[in-house]
Amino acid sequence: MDKRLNTIIFILAATVFNVLTVIVSIILLLLLFNAILPPEHFQAWVLGLIFIASLALSFVVYRYALKFILKKIDVDKYFDPLFVRRNIKRN
Repeated sequence: MDKRLNTIIFILAATVFNVLTVIVSIILLLLLFNAILPPEHFQAWVLGLIFIASLALSFVVYRYALKFILKKIDVDKYFDPLFVRRNIKRN
């Protein structure tokens, strides 16, 4: 496989991982809040709080997972840069 294909596969896998992390954290936080609050006291603001907290939690998990993977993999060897700086001659 070439570097460009590796880069595309890595980006797609990282996106799927991030989406799955959000879904799992939403489910876990829903279960946690449901255990703490009875269903009759479960208000709409709690759902918003769960959504925001799951986004923050997934961001933290994603950053640590990415740091771990990037320590193990030589990025320059296996991946193409996403944005290439082009040399533009100016007068």
